[in-house]
Parts: sequence; structure tokens; C-alpha cells
Amino acid sequence: MAMASTAISLSLPTNTIPSSSSSSSSSSSTVNPKASILDHRHLLFLANNSPSSSLFTSSTTTRTKQLSTSFKFKCSSASSSTALPSALLFDCDGVLVDTEKDGHRVSFNDTFNEKELGVTWDVDLYGELLKIGGGKERMTAYFNKTGWPDNAPKSEEERKEFIASLHKRKTELFMALIENRLLPLRPGVAKLVDQALEKGVKVAVCSTSNEKAVSAVVSCLLGPERAEKIQIFAGDVVPRKKPDPAIYTLVANTLGVEPSSCVVVEDSAIGLAAAKAAGMTCIVTKSGYTADEDFLNADAVFDCIGDPPEERFDLAFCASLLEKQYVS
Repeated sequence: MAMASTAISLSLPTNTIPSSSSSSSSSSSTVNPKASILDHRHLLFLANNSPSSSLFTSSTTTRTKQLSTSFKFKCSSASSSTALPSALLFDCDGVLVDTEKDGHRVSFNDTFNEKELGVTWDVDLYGELLKIGGGKERMTAYFNKTGWPDNAPKSEEERKEFIASLHKRKTELFMALIENRLLPLRPGVAKLVDQALEKGVKVAVCSTSNEKAVSAVVSCLLGPERAEKIQIFAGDVVPRKKPDPAIYTLVANTLGVEPSSCVVVEDSAIGLAAAKAAGMTCIVTKSGYTADEDFLNADAVFDCIGDPPEERFDLAFCASLLEKQYVS
């Protein structure tokens, strides 16, 4: 695949590797995929303030690891030898749609109100609860800590059924929001999905949320033509949820692809941890609740995927991150 695009090349001062001679340093420099952990705003600042030279140049006795990334334009130049990802995997909430604050949280609260539980999750509290993967797990942890409602069952088994019934109703309310298109796709999602599908890259959505809710997001907001080509792995498809890598391991096995050839788009620290533990490349697109989380282990971090002319990255950039893994 030959693609021409503009690139910013930054030479970072960290993680340099001593070389035996200055002549070898120019021909066999190691590329660090983690070098792309820079917020796009920082990249824009660097681009605007050093337009004509590489930044942070190291001495001639070291080999400096290079980063190619971008802000608001195509970020890599994909040559004909650049291998595309075998699969492009998206988280749902916060990646496809910024659903948490005005979607899931509202639906939880409406459910609690219907059931007269006397519980309300405000914006800040819900942000803390999002550190727990899975809605049923989130409610259980909250009630275990704060006390179960008076009208909740007493036995552990009955409480599991109670939580399941709450989550089922919450999912119904959330799906109504999606079906009425009250929550839009995040910028660039449809573009990147289309690029992958056009090139024969497998696409899947991998989420801790209920499978029906995730299917509603994909079908209603991405449309039926895209939806029929996208596999969904969600909810209780695995017994252990993110940050456990089980869901991404399952996806790789099901799709018949190597984890190292997959690129994941996540928005949270627990999603990033799951992807990296599965041996996959992971790009973070920050969402409303996750902007201040630790993404040190990410391969790249952006505020969104973005549509032209506000594009942050594309399929070629995803391919370039994979290519860096194999340069030695």
C-alpha cells in the first residue's frame, strides 16, 4: 500500500542505545513503539516551534529512537512493504461513543429510581466506579461498600439475580437512548472502520458492556451495512473482564489472528492494560472520564480519531505502529 503523507519526525532523548560506531547508528536504529506516547497538543507545540529540524538530537555515539506521528493530518507514510493490521479492535463506551456520563450513568440512575433504591450516582462518583470493569460488577462493588438497599435480597445468590435484573433494565433504558440517536459517534470512528473494511482488515468491538447494548451502538450508529461485517465480543463472553486480557485473547483466537498483528483502540487505563497484557498494540483516544488517567504504556495517545481536516490518525498510522515492533 503506497500512501504519501506528511510526517513529523521527533528524536527523543530517552531510551537511547549505545552503538559500536557512528556509521552503524544511521542504518540500524531501533524504533520504540512506546515513543509515540505524547499527547497531540504537545506534538502540535513541537511542530509549531521546530519546523525545520529534528528535536532533542542525541550525540553521535548513540542511536536515537525515532517517532513519527501527527496532529490534524496523516501521520505516517505507508510504503508498499508496510503490513496492515490483521484486525482492528475497538472498545465501545468512550471509544465509539462517549456514553458514560450521559448514557450509562443516566440509565443506571433511572433504574435505581424505578426500583426505589434511594441511590443516585453523580458525575464524580461514577467516574470512580468506572475503574471497575462491567456494570453488574460495578453495582455489586458499590453496594458491598456502601450497604445494600433495604429492599434488596439478603442471600448472595438472590443478590446476583437482583443485580442481573437491575442491569437488564438499565440496558433497556440505555438502548432506547442509542436507538433514538441521542448519543453521537465520536469523530473519526466511521472513517477508520471504513478504511479497515475496505482493505480487508477484520474489525471487532470488544467491550465489558452488555452485548445487546454494544450491538445497538454498532447497528444504530454505524449502520447495518457496517454492522454485518463487525464481530462483537461483549458482556459475559469471558468470565474475567478488563483489565484482564481474556476478551482480547478470545478475539484473537476466534478471528484466527496473532495478537501482535492486532491494533486496539481504547479510552481507559483498564482497557489499555487488557490490550497490552494480551500482547497487542494499543492506541488510546481519551474520553470525558479518562483524560487524566495514566496511559504511559500506550503506543500512542490522542484526544480522538478525528475526521479530515481535523484528523488525528488513520489506518496507515495503525500499520506504522505495528511496523515499529519488528524493527531491530
